[in-house]
Amino acid sequence: MTSKILGISAYYHDSAAAVIEDGKIIAAAQEERFTRVKHDPRFPASAIEFCLTQLDCSITDLDAIIFYDKPLLKFERLLETYLANAPKGLRSFIRAMPIWLKEKLYLKSVLRRELRLLVGGDKKTKLPQLLFSEHHLSHAGSAFFPSPYKDAAVLCLDGVGEWATSSAWHGIDNKLTPIWEIQFPHSLGLLYSAITYYCGFKVNSGEYKLMGLAPYGEPKYVDLIFDKLITVHDDGSFDLDMSYFNFAIGDTMTNNKFNQLFGGKPRNDESDVSQKEMDLARSIQVVTEEIVLKIVHHLHKQVPSVNLCLAGGVALNCVANGRILREGPYKNVWVQPAAGDAGGSLGAALVAWHHYFDGKREVCPEYQTPVAMLNHDAMQGSYLGNVFNNEQIISAVNLQQLNFTVIEEEVLYVKTAELIEQGNVIGWFQGKMEFGPRALGNRSIIGDPRNTTMQATMNLKIKYRESFRPFAPAVLLEDVADYFEHTRSSPYMLMVADVKPELRLTTDEQRFGIDKLNQHRSTLPAITHVDYSARIQTVDKTTNPHFHKLLTSFKQLTGCSVLINTSFNVRGEPPVCTPEDAIRCFLATEMDYLVMNNIILKRSDQPQDAIEKAKAVEFAKD
Repeated sequence: MTSKILGISAYYHDSAAAVIEDGKIIAAAQEERFTRVKHDPRFPASAIEFCLTQLDCSITDLDAIIFYDKPLLKFERLLETYLANAPKGLRSFIRAMPIWLKEKLYLKSVLRRELRLLVGGDKKTKLPQLLFSEHHLSHAGSAFFPSPYKDAAVLCLDGVGEWATSSAWHGIDNKLTPIWEIQFPHSLGLLYSAITYYCGFKVNSGEYKLMGLAPYGEPKYVDLIFDKLITVHDDGSFDLDMSYFNFAIGDTMTNNKFNQLFGGKPRNDESDVSQKEMDLARSIQVVTEEIVLKIVHHLHKQVPSVNLCLAGGVALNCVANGRILREGPYKNVWVQPAAGDAGGSLGAALVAWHHYFDGKREVCPEYQTPVAMLNHDAMQGSYLGNVFNNEQIISAVNLQQLNFTVIEEEVLYVKTAELIEQGNVIGWFQGKMEFGPRALGNRSIIGDPRNTTMQATMNLKIKYRESFRPFAPAVLLEDVADYFEHTRSSPYMLMVADVKPELRLTTDEQRFGIDKLNQHRSTLPAITHVDYSARIQTVDKTTNPHFHKLLTSFKQLTGCSVLINTSFNVRGEPPVCTPEDAIRCFLATEMDYLVMNNIILKRSDQPQDAIEKAKAVEFAKD
């Protein structure tokens, strides 16, 4: 008899669903991909329906459903925080209470109602048992159970779950044992988000921008942050000085005392980014890296494994991850590709299988070659979403009366490589949609990294986002060491390494701030950040044969086995999910070609009215 388990994360941000069968991951997806609402926090009805389709079953056929955290513990934290700070925070507390009293305290009933609606709404419908995992246990489960390791230390760092903001675990076989935790309000994730907020970016999404902005700045505020905002102990644990923050009792991240410390109010998100924001970004990045490294070194004394697994929102900080791998005490580091709350749905499902049902866990034998090790995890490259055949794609294209060409697959990769080499920007829509925040070659926009104008073109004319945002390189796994100071697999774009010195160009080091952007720093200028770093994705032919063939064709044509890979979307929108999404994004931007399976659309061949209609839709969303 098989065991089928559904995991759900919802009601904060990045709702998602995942299904497993006998411990094997079958499917996982974020709700935002279906609803087109970025970071959609609502009950993931569409994601659940997709996952159940992949499992070929109904909700009533499941053995268990598990939610990724425990709402009563969250309510306890809210109540105790208010009582500890009363009467401060009264207005915030009053605003939060109706939602809690109406829904969140009765989440079990809310979940059952929503689940029954998916099978017709009959209150008499018998549902599977409903389980709840603690938030950080879900993160830990997502980090360890799909990893390629039989034994590993596990570190989870995020904003806050129920009480925990940081936690450490020891994973052995099919069990996770807690080691320690740091509790709210002391949170490395919330400190980073507070600086994100102060710099004028949106919390829970703008942290990526802050990380990308950091190399333009100087670490001039590092000492001030350590002196005033956070006290770090020898073991890496820390305490925030809450007199500078407002997130525990109010509706903002920071307060007037924080503003005075840094010389003024938070930046308005409509104003230009100044050198001050760049310096703050660099400073909080340095602080974060130093603290994380201290935590990791102490954890190694407690769990002296050769393996480390990471999850939680802070684990998406790929610059810190790169330093952990290079400078930390662990030989191997594996990061859950959906490290944020979306991945909690998968982690919860795996916790149910291993902890509640005592399900077995199989891992590959230890690999002596580090570059091969990360290709043998259980995430299937994180390609866990939906897939479309040619018939469905052609139907979507014909519906809008667009012009297209179908070419044989054996010439698809050579043809696409030629288009890229000619300076075209390609929308690349292939295979299963990725799970997690990164495009990994199936819902991607592709370009030539050697092109000196490609970064500006893709940022301003395709993505419609800030010019300072860097692009990531996808590189053939077997060639990664030819271009980067990195010798291991990095399939999930969660490690940063430097471009090799022999590829770097001489630059004017007297330039400061955004002016650093206006000079080429390597022979791959479009993917080399201003500090000579790059966020690497290695591509393995066993995990993604289509993308590997494209890179191989580009290498045969140009001698270069690197491509720009960025998510197939525009600013403010989730990555595309369906052919309809891809067509609309293609027409509304200045992409040159759209390649869906072996179907190619050329922008200049499309009817002008279809282009104008797509642009109107995008404009209306803004």
